[in-house]
Amino acid sequence: MVPPSAPPCRWHIPWQGFLLTASLFTFWNLPTTAQLSIEAVPPNAAEGKEVLLLVHNLPQDPFGYNWYKGETVDAKQRITGYVVRSQITTTGPAYSGREALYPNASLLMQNVTRNDTGSYTLQVIKLDLVNEEVTGQFSVHLELSKPYITSNNSNPVENKDAVALTCEPETQDTTYLWWVNGQSLLVSPRLQLSSDNRTLTLLSITRNDTGPYECEIQNPVSANFSDPVTLNVLYGPDAPIISPSDTYYYPGGNLSLSCHAASNPASQYSWSVNGTFQQHKQKLFIPNITVKNSGSYTCHAMNPATGRNRTTVKMITVSDASVPDSSLVLSAGATVSIMIGVLARVALI
Repeated sequence: MVPPSAPPCRWHIPWQGFLLTASLFTFWNLPTTAQLSIEAVPPNAAEGKEVLLLVHNLPQDPFGYNWYKGETVDAKQRITGYVVRSQITTTGPAYSGREALYPNASLLMQNVTRNDTGSYTLQVIKLDLVNEEVTGQFSVHLELSKPYITSNNSNPVENKDAVALTCEPETQDTTYLWWVNGQSLLVSPRLQLSSDNRTLTLLSITRNDTGPYECEIQNPVSANFSDPVTLNVLYGPDAPIISPSDTYYYPGGNLSLSCHAASNPASQYSWSVNGTFQQHKQKLFIPNITVKNSGSYTCHAMNPATGRNRTTVKMITVSDASVPDSSLVLSAGATVSIMIGVLARVALI
């Protein structure tokens, strides 16, 4: 007996459907075509260096290609071209002799100048004569030399003058930065910067503003610092200080007084006693003093550079009277306390 045939499979797919499914699957998973592009190496170059316009994803088997200066295909701006099969290289009106074209369509720019800054367009001619174009760009900058600082006032006076420091030379496409005492410039109402940061102005300068100051210049290809500059701020004199602090002296001794006032440059000093001029010196010395040497001693300090002067007066007493020593003098209360203590001890005995 012949066994009955097996029932047909419900999931049977005809070969036409299988091919359609495979076709759709293949379509959905087709690799995307890489896009033609240009990479500038480096994108920012120093003047006199080289830049390679490196081509990525060049179409297979191109007929040839052309390079143009600018963002469009313009015959007047054609630099160079190449025919693949004949391996013939041609040049155009924009060719300078500094360009080298490689078989992979990349273009080497040699000894670049700032005039070379801009866009460059590659035109790829395919075998079907359909053109594909792409644009790249790069910038050329100066290799920055060492800057230097100039000042409008080499000897400013404290609380009187303003000082303008300028970073030289002036250079296009350059960032200017300032450093004070080795640290970046802090915001202050007494500091002003020009719109390009090249000039730093110190308003109402003080002795604490001496610096040193440095300027830094930067562009995309280099950076450099100036030598430090220190300001010679003229100030003072401050109120003179007379030393030592003693005010009481015995007859027959020596009187030696010294005067000092903070000042730049150093002050010139003079002394007067009881209104009478004595000498033009910083130190005053009087030997074998008497009571007649008592009185007011005045130190006068003058700074000829600032035109300012200050005085300090010290009262000196010369006397042969003994100076009371508080450690040896007993008050009446202390004496009574001692007597009571002695009597109490005698009573106990």
